Amino acid sequence: MVLRVYDTLSREKREFVPLEGSRVRMYVCGPNVYGPCHVGHAMSYLVFDAIKRYLEYRGLEVKHVQNFTDIEDRIIETANSLGVRIEELAEKYIARFLKEMDALNIQRATHYPRATEVIPKIQEMVQGLIDKGHAYEVDGDVYFRISSDPDYGKLTRQSPEAMRAGARVKVDTRKENELDFALWKAAKPGEPSWDSPWGKGRPGWHIECSAMVTQFLGDQIDIHGGGEDVIFPHHEDEIAQSESYTGKAPFVQYWLHNGLLRPSADQEKMTRHLGNFISCDDALKRYNPDAIRLFILSSHYRSPVTWSEEGILASDRGLERLRAALRPASVVADTGGEQLLAASEEARRDFLEAMDDDFNTARAIGHLFDLGRAINQARDAGVPPSALAASQDVLREVTGVLGLTLQETKVTADSTPFRELAVAIRDELAVAGKSELAESIPLDALGETPATEAEPLIELLVSVRSDLRSAREYQLADRIRNGLADLGIYVEDGSDGSTWRATTPS
Repeated sequence: MVLRVYDTLSREKREFVPLEGSRVRMYVCGPNVYGPCHVGHAMSYLVFDAIKRYLEYRGLEVKHVQNFTDIEDRIIETANSLGVRIEELAEKYIARFLKEMDALNIQRATHYPRATEVIPKIQEMVQGLIDKGHAYEVDGDVYFRISSDPDYGKLTRQSPEAMRAGARVKVDTRKENELDFALWKAAKPGEPSWDSPWGKGRPGWHIECSAMVTQFLGDQIDIHGGGEDVIFPHHEDEIAQSESYTGKAPFVQYWLHNGLLRPSADQEKMTRHLGNFISCDDALKRYNPDAIRLFILSSHYRSPVTWSEEGILASDRGLERLRAALRPASVVADTGGEQLLAASEEARRDFLEAMDDDFNTARAIGHLFDLGRAINQARDAGVPPSALAASQDVLREVTGVLGLTLQETKVTADSTPFRELAVAIRDELAVAGKSELAESIPLDALGETPATEAEPLIELLVSVRSDLRSAREYQLADRIRNGLADLGIYVEDGSDGSTWRATTPS
């Protein structure tokens, strides 16, 4: 099989051939750490985590660098408004970011450089661009001269004239061209600054990534990733300054850009400065991490996705079918093993074919469910244990490529509110003269449930709710369902009875 990847620069799918044998150098634009990470950010990191995992699954060695922007206009403004040091603000949100990415099972990058750590490399590149005639200094500011790069605009496929017509660039009469962009900014009062040949100042945003790529990965790399919202000007400017500095092209072999996560159908993307976002922390409190991951990866990475609670809950239900496929056999038989093993190999082959087609996780996930369905049907009908185990191993293998854990949801929440809900329902039944139903809540038999073990009480409440529905006590049944929902437990009714799952993972 041949892996083919869509490259934003060439606008076509090309066979993926690393620059250096089996080694892949990949850089992904990281967050500006002036505030909390939201699920729109997480979408990009989930996508590139799946891409990285698949490359490694195919036997490639991936060196992955992802930056932290810890010096930029917004982080300076936020730190000043809060009265804290920039370093303190950055440390807070970097620690939070890593914790939340770990919770989403996103593998750590090889390096997480910060912009402030590569100031010497930035200054070296800026001086090199000046020396080669690609940049000029004005009053302590240094700008890249786009007229010196005849290829400027090749990523967006726009001429400078077209860009100028649609650009929202602040007019600065000191610049030779209004599209010339800052490589170095002269110091302003109250801002951090570093000594430089052009006076005290700090780096521009675009040069930070070029410096980190060059310092940690080299002059040319295989993959550069990020959201489609940074194609222009950020990635366009990265190409111009990097290739002008090194004299080597292409700077990047394959430009990969993910679509954006929309908070609703009528909004283009989530942004912190507009406040229309859902933080990763809030999402992780409400939803299973596997469900978030499956929801995002169920669309092709280049497509936009609209955030949807219904979609995430549907993903959670789908995960339950995959988890069920990993459970022990319902019936042991001597036949059916060959068919199941053939279905497993077909699913693995189809999964690889989908991923080889520009990391098509949406199609690949469909094959995961085909395999899960085949295993569940064979397990229920009867299958040799060896065939079941081998097929389950294939399912674990391919789901692992996408970073899905398929772990059963465990509720280790405080049991106290669940006990209080059960007591309240029992008392209401007793007052209503429903003593038989009240006695179906044997809290005494459960003893003093440990504070972190809520599951027995949840199981009890779901069972009592089923009894209440059978007795047509729908108001009290709804009371239990709503009470459990308030505590992060979602109850779903089906032909085989009621099941529950935690929407607030522990």
